[in-house]
This record gives sequence, structure tokens and C-alpha cells, in this order.
Amino acid sequence: MAVTSYTEEFTSTVSPARLFKALVTESHVFIPKAVPGGIKSVEFLEGDGGAGSIKQTNLVDGGKLKFMKHRIDVVDVENLCTKYTLIGCDIEFEKVESVVSEIKFEAAPGGGCVCKMTSDYHVKAGYELKVEEVKEGKLRASGLFKAVEEYLVAHPEECA
Repeated sequence: MAVTSYTEEFTSTVSPARLFKALVTESHVFIPKAVPGGIKSVEFLEGDGGAGSIKQTNLVDGGKLKFMKHRIDVVDVENLCTKYTLIGCDIEFEKVESVVSEIKFEAAPGGGCVCKMTSDYHVKAGYELKVEEVKEGKLRASGLFKAVEEYLVAHPEECA
């Protein structure tokens, strides 16, 4: 099985700790509030949000996907990083076996945050993955990040 890696970087005026809390440790509560037009709910099927937990994100009706399941591999609150694996969704991926993502939230020079995300696409034998084929997922990730950032800026009491 081949692995194709993609790295993205997002910047924000919001602190790394607030973004980490919103997107990682409190995501099951926070994300449906911040993105009500895209995410219906986030629930733990197993565990409490720590390493080994299984989290399901339920999307609003009418989209391509109805849900995604992730296994949480690492939650490092001290170093503001997480690692998780997409282990299932309601449609079968033709070429991809799994996607492992690692996200690190770092303080930006002058304030705010730099969010560095690496995604490793574990491609099924006999297939090749092109940048265009992961574009939708990358757009979804950047859209989620921007929506959460906008919500945090508009609601400074959230995830403080």
C-alpha cells in the first residue's frame, strides 16, 4: 500500500489554545454550533475523546457524505497537537484505504496561531492518488477551520 502525503498550513488571529480546544478537545460540543449548516452533530461511539476513542461526525442532509468516523490516535494538550485516522464513512472510497491526519497548533509571530496539518492517504494497491482527487477534502478542512475561526472571533467567550 502506497502512502501519499499532503501538508497544509492555516493562519489565524485566534490563539493556539482556543483553536485546539474548539477543534479537538471540545469539538463534539463546539463544531455543530460553529458550523450548523454543515455539521449536525459529533458524538463519541467509544471512549471519552482521548486516544483510542472513536468519534462520528454527522453531516447535514443533502450532502455527498452523511457521516465520517475517526479513531483518535493522539491528543497532546500540552503540545497542542492531535493525530487521528479516518476509519469509515457512508460511502466507500475507491482508491483510499484510510487517511491519517496530524495537526499541530503553534503560536504565530506577532500573535495568533499557525495550524500545520499533514494528511497521509493510504492508497489501495494498484491505485494512484492525484492532488485533484484530494482537493475536496482539503477545501472542506480549510472551510471548517475558517468557520471555527470566524465563530471564535465573533464569540470571544467560547473556548476561552
